[in-house]
Amino acid sequence: MARVWDVPVHDSTRVRDARVAAEEAAALAGLDESRTAAAALIATELATNLLKHAGGGQLLVEAVAPPTGQGAAPSLQIAAVDHGPGIADMPAVLVDGFSTTGSLGAGLGTCRRLADAFGLDGSPGRGTVAVARLDATPRVPAVGARAGGINVPFAGAAYSGDLWTCVHAAGRLTLMLADGLGHGPEAARASTAAAEELRRCAHLSPAEVLRSLDGALRGTRGAAVAVAQVDPRAGRLRFAGVGNTGARLYEGGVWRPLLSRPGIVGVHRPATVPETEVPWAADRLLILHTDGLPSRWVPPSGPGLPGADPAVTAAVTVRDAGSSARPVRDDTAVAVLSPDPPDLP
Repeated sequence: MARVWDVPVHDSTRVRDARVAAEEAAALAGLDESRTAAAALIATELATNLLKHAGGGQLLVEAVAPPTGQGAAPSLQIAAVDHGPGIADMPAVLVDGFSTTGSLGAGLGTCRRLADAFGLDGSPGRGTVAVARLDATPRVPAVGARAGGINVPFAGAAYSGDLWTCVHAAGRLTLMLADGLGHGPEAARASTAAAEELRRCAHLSPAEVLRSLDGALRGTRGAAVAVAQVDPRAGRLRFAGVGNTGARLYEGGVWRPLLSRPGIVGVHRPATVPETEVPWAADRLLILHTDGLPSRWVPPSGPGLPGADPAVTAAVTVRDAGSSARPVRDDTAVAVLSPDPPDLP
């Protein structure tokens, strides 16, 4: 099930909680002793930064699918999200010795060195997002697309009924977002069943994947599911969805929705599920989200959007859709599919 450590960091006592969360998640992800120590240090640094520079924020720790969907071992992801002042000089804060508070200024630079991947967004006036990933196994070559996401359980619960994952099969990268009905362990059981089935059927088209998931989810509460599949060699993206999930495609500098059919996978799947097929290129970006986001959320924007780490884009989406005074109203997951940049971070 989607175990998420959601640590609110509003006083110094929660820094220890952040470190413990990272150690527990590292064990779940199968990291060795040295990588577990690195994860603990990254979580400590990010939590400390939340207090120093934003007056507090949220640390989300979880085991996630590798961005390329290759390999069985998950990655450990640590995301810090705040609604503070943001960062005026992004390059400077990653240089050791830079500080605005009189400290040694080694926090974010240390995180970037220790992590296998590190991404940062510090939009002035909107807050900061920092995402670090550590891999249990060596990273594999890029596949022409990559995925990332963020998962926020309702009311700080240990398990989220929402879940995203990605799988590479038959030369294609398939991203799935599942929202188990309701929230809590039974909702998580439904979305977990969908993720397990995807690993067996990712070679199929999105509509065929949904048909296979429907059988696998019988006996559960069922789930709303969106499936997106990129074939980098053909330059095509295919999408199909059932239920109340959202999908926004960024192309030509504008966003447009991709539509899902009404229904519940595992309970009431429509007899036919049409697929949307569109070109996939270096300027494209796809955001999938569950209904935990406010209905009128605005997608992120900016010239570097397609090239950003997809997990950072997902966390920015969650940050900008809410505020510190308006917590999420349900389990909330956002998954992002983006083209590979020339060099992965």
